[in-house]
Amino acid sequence: MIKRMVIMLVLVGVVLGGVFGFKNFVNGKIKEFMTGPTGPGSAPQTVSTAKAAVADWQQQLVAVGSLRAVKGSDLSIELAGVVDEINFESGQDVEAGKVLLKLRSEDDVAKLKSLEAQADLSEVTYDRDLKQLKAQAISQAVVDKDAADLKNNRAQVEQQRAILEKKTLKAPFAGHLGLRQVDLGQYLAPGNVVVTLQALTPIFADFLLPQQALDKIKVGQAVTAKVDTYPGKTFPGKIMAIVADLESRYDKLKVYVIGTSRSTESTMALTKPLDGQVAGFVHTSSVNAIASLDPRGLKSRHLIVAHDRDGCRVTRPANAQASHKSYGTDLIMMDGGKSVDDDCEAWAYHGYNGIEKETVDKIKAWILAGP
Repeated sequence: MIKRMVIMLVLVGVVLGGVFGFKNFVNGKIKEFMTGPTGPGSAPQTVSTAKAAVADWQQQLVAVGSLRAVKGSDLSIELAGVVDEINFESGQDVEAGKVLLKLRSEDDVAKLKSLEAQADLSEVTYDRDLKQLKAQAISQAVVDKDAADLKNNRAQVEQQRAILEKKTLKAPFAGHLGLRQVDLGQYLAPGNVVVTLQALTPIFADFLLPQQALDKIKVGQAVTAKVDTYPGKTFPGKIMAIVADLESRYDKLKVYVIGTSRSTESTMALTKPLDGQVAGFVHTSSVNAIASLDPRGLKSRHLIVAHDRDGCRVTRPANAQASHKSYGTDLIMMDGGKSVDDDCEAWAYHGYNGIEKETVDKIKAWILAGP
């Protein structure tokens, strides 16, 4: 038993000795190669250096979006008729006011000439009877009837001219035409699309960013865009509006854009780009340019809020009243509170100091009273 144990220990020692011996042999050969005359250790090593310099670094946010035209429309004609002229080609660039299409209008031209003749006769009759009235040859009633006939005939002339004008399709703005969808001699019903028109300069880029990035972007901030069509080329631009995608998630939610003091420059600049996309705009303590704000014809609502004692030189309340008087813009004039700071700071009348709740309540009431 002891003999077998001794033999086993001898064999284990031989195996371990072989393993360690082979490892030492390999390490020796590696060392010999690295330090030998032909090894990599003998060759000089290349060391590169660079001078340290100070450079601006700007954080970037990258997003994938889509492009859309600033202006785009499916052009159609208001009246029915047969196509008589087509003055454009598919894919053509056109200027604003270019005549694109005309409907057959011989009958309307003839009718216009007839109405113009009647208007001319009415004018001659009116002038003649007016002279006779001065000579007391006719009564005032006859002259009054002549005047009414003249106005009526002139109105009919203008109406016929408007009809002729509506039989001509013109480009409402400069842009790029799409595919022509009509042919010569074709009968067009009112509203039939003739061609699409897109204004491609400038162009909007719509893109989505995560909510965490909201505090890193602002209106007016510079951006650059890249498109696959022009590899290696960048297109500069700026952020025109930041509208969270709320309406798609909350059907009945209405979005209002509110600006105070200097930020009303942004709310006024966004009046047309966001018209109809948001429920309305609220301009509080507005800059003096608010006097020219004309919301007539716009889809979104507009409210101006001012303090009648605001002494800030760039937000005079008289300019808010001017927009209200000239264009009928909704206006809330506040009074009261206190002013304990610079006229253009938040603790002055400019910031509705002491009447914050009353001001907010009136704005809220205006919003809730809307459609």
